[in-house]
Amino acid sequence: MPIAEIYGPDDFADRPKGQATPTPVAPARSGTLPRPLLEWTGEVERATAPIYERVKHVIPAIEWPLMAPTIHAINQLKRERNAVILAHNYQAPEIFHGVADIGGDSLQLAVEATKVKADIIVQCGVHFMAETSKLLNPDKTVLIPDTRAGCSLAASITGADVRLLREKFPGVPVVAYVNTSAEVKAEVDICCTSSNAVQVVESLNAPRVIFLPDRYLATYVASKTDVKIIAWKGACEVHERFTGEELRAFRDADPSVQIIAHPECPPDVLAEADFTGSTAHMINWVRERRPKRLVMITECSMADNVRAELPDVEMLRPCNLCPHMKRITLANILESLLTLGEEVTIDPALAGRARRSVERMINLKN
Repeated sequence: MPIAEIYGPDDFADRPKGQATPTPVAPARSGTLPRPLLEWTGEVERATAPIYERVKHVIPAIEWPLMAPTIHAINQLKRERNAVILAHNYQAPEIFHGVADIGGDSLQLAVEATKVKADIIVQCGVHFMAETSKLLNPDKTVLIPDTRAGCSLAASITGADVRLLREKFPGVPVVAYVNTSAEVKAEVDICCTSSNAVQVVESLNAPRVIFLPDRYLATYVASKTDVKIIAWKGACEVHERFTGEELRAFRDADPSVQIIAHPECPPDVLAEADFTGSTAHMINWVRERRPKRLVMITECSMADNVRAELPDVEMLRPCNLCPHMKRITLANILESLLTLGEEVTIDPALAGRARRSVERMINLKN
């Protein structure tokens, strides 16, 4: 069914001005390690050869001597710091395949974060992901290499907005996409990701559910359930730029091309797709189907990461880059491990409430 109602900041006259309050970041600790020499040596070449074998189809050989010394230094520092690197599917191949210990979508990273044994987590993703790792690992040090790595969805709604929605719809449960701040997570009943959004909504056994902040994911969920969805007017600045028209142009040029899309895309895009799913579901679809030619409607680096694994699949564009994901680089990952900055901290009173909504999602039975 269509979305029952949709609201945004302009619909609340008494809404406090400003965006979500960013989670504080602690200053870099003392104990900075010596800066390594980043040189292309025989040792570096030998140590990184297995990594380059994985990415040779997406990273030109001429570029590897520039990346490999930093990759080698990061992988050495991880052991020295007892650190683990979590990387989202949208990270560049040199990060996703070169230094990450765990890669995946938001749900995978949230689940894996609960299993981490290392003392330090370096989150290669955007800020709300680092917050989620901290919520689930309150006693561990969580670092994000660049605190400016934000998210248009997380910035579109505040905790005060959620409270206003609750006042307008008393008793209606609230589901928050994980692409939200800890402040927002503290005000909702349960979180979801794009891979389990329908399951989470239906688990509440309610006739109406407030679903925030992505209007397009809300539209997709509404099409898959009889639950009436009350949505928020947020959108992903990467996925909302795609159009059905550009996808139809690909079909006109080659009717055999396969198109898969993320549910954060507008409805006219999903209508042209052969498959719609989360980043993890999209990757699994490609692994199982092995299409000859594919248009993957999501962030560009994911197509590169999949092609590194499946070089026989020809990836056609369009794709859009996320400017926030691209703030994470090999250079600032190295800096983060050297200096232990920037550390994500969350007020314990806020964290306790936010943690419950994330844990309810993780503990939801499949």
